[in-house]
Amino acid sequence: MYPENFRYTKEHEWVAAVGDAGTIGITDHAQQELGDIVYVDLPKVGAHIEQGKSLGSVESVKAVSDVYSPVSGEVTEINQTLAEKPETLNSDPHGAAWLVKIKLSAPAELAGLMSAAEYEAYIGAEK
Repeated sequence: MYPENFRYTKEHEWVAAVGDAGTIGITDHAQQELGDIVYVDLPKVGAHIEQGKSLGSVESVKAVSDVYSPVSGEVTEINQTLAEKPETLNSDPHGAAWLVKIKLSAPAELAGLMSAAEYEAYIGAEK
């Protein structure tokens, strides 16, 4: 269910890192909790984001939720598809609906995030 090569946060974000490049998104659990997603607000390319700080928000028919960055770095790309089709987050949160790509400024932060197994245990305990 949750990709093994991703790292996860307690706020339900994920990061897939290769070298100093990272891709960030929200988890399947997060999109299920939010319901039908109608709008996504993302930072601009070049913005510096800090671990644990808001990098944008996701708006659903139920609520607006901040998305917190699992790692620090500079935004190198945003997912333009989400501007026109935010509902992609509901159908493919671990694939086509990634939010931003960043150049990691502190790769060691990855060690403090949960593995897929740890995240699944965490959300299992939440229910």
